[in-house]
Amino acid sequence: MRITINIAKSYKSDTRDFHLHSEFATSGNRVVLFGPSGSGKTLTLRAIAGLMRPDTGSITVDGRILVDTADRVFVPPRSRNIGYLFQDYALFPHLTVRQNVGFGLKRLFGRISPENAERVTRIMDLFGITPLAEVRPSRISGGQRQRVALARALVGDPKALLLDEPFSALDVPLRQRLRVELASILNRLDIPLVMVTHDPADVAFFGGDVVHYAEGKVKEILSAEAMRRSLVRVA
Repeated sequence: MRITINIAKSYKSDTRDFHLHSEFATSGNRVVLFGPSGSGKTLTLRAIAGLMRPDTGSITVDGRILVDTADRVFVPPRSRNIGYLFQDYALFPHLTVRQNVGFGLKRLFGRISPENAERVTRIMDLFGITPLAEVRPSRISGGQRQRVALARALVGDPKALLLDEPFSALDVPLRQRLRVELASILNRLDIPLVMVTHDPADVAFFGGDVVHYAEGKVKEILSAEAMRRSLVRVA
């Protein structure tokens, strides 16, 4: 997956001014946006998804221009065919697991086609959450909620999956298990991944291109192994 990004965005508040300048190009199927909290990683991820409009700049994914402020191009999020996993999972508390997974596949008036209903069943089977189909999110564990959110992000057969700190809310043993599960599913589905994280363990496990952020800018682009060596020297 080829991603080329060169965007700028400024935010001002009573307590802080923040300026994002995100510029990088990668061509691998695993991209990790790594750095401390508040460094601009999630803003960049949201810009790829179409959830944030840059003030200036462009975003191209696999040759398709998603954003180009100079030419007034902005592809709406729903038309980008990109799955997104929010850090807090953003499940609808009043809907069942099945309804959450299929929410994005609904047609006009809230109906879902038989074909899409079958797709929901298949993705729930893949994630092992079929027994939870009629349960609401408040009644399931954190790891199960993550599986539901991932199933929802993938049910539409997206061209890429964006993950925002996917393991930060989980304890260490569960993080390790879900990393393995996620990697296995992504390999089976052959879907490119862009992940935001501040955890070096995620970098070490998923590998790929590591885009290192600091203070709103891309500091460097490294391989996962080079980033691991850099972190070891700092420690």
